[in-house]
Amino acid sequence: MPTCVAFLRAINVSGRFVKMVDLAAAFRALGLADARTYIQSGNVVFSTSSRAVARLEQTLEQGLEPHLGFRSEVFVRTVADVQAISARGQALGERVADGGEVNVCFLQAPLTPEQAAEVPRWATDIDLFEPGSSEVFWLCHKRQSESRFSNAVLERRLRQRSTLRRVRMLDGLLREGVT
Repeated sequence: MPTCVAFLRAINVSGRFVKMVDLAAAFRALGLADARTYIQSGNVVFSTSSRAVARLEQTLEQGLEPHLGFRSEVFVRTVADVQAISARGQALGERVADGGEVNVCFLQAPLTPEQAAEVPRWATDIDLFEPGSSEVFWLCHKRQSESRFSNAVLERRLRQRSTLRRVRMLDGLLREGVT
């Protein structure tokens, strides 16, 4: 069975706290094998026989809601997807000033050609943006708190939900969480 990673939106922020052991148990209760979490922010590595990622995301969102007590959007990627995204993020990191960070904004739907063309136009003195297929790379040259950009801004501009992860976190997940 293929190994996948689920990135849950808004876990352990804004009063939406979940113990990671409970989150992994909820995934197992939904029939997903080998469920384990990585750090405290809603990253779950699991095995599945499903190849329909969009359907799996919907099934997880609906199935997890009773376990969590709230709805959380779920963004599923295969390990190969995460590896490719992480590698691209690392390469983009060469363009980021010291003290900056590369983030990945995961999306549930692929960017349209119009959206992909618009993404680089969001650039500011602090921020650069690169489109992916179902993600946007945010290159922040300073601390994120110094930027006017946020996940909420991205969601308004693209009119879809997303969740952010640092490329550094993805690298750690690949080293420690997937094996």
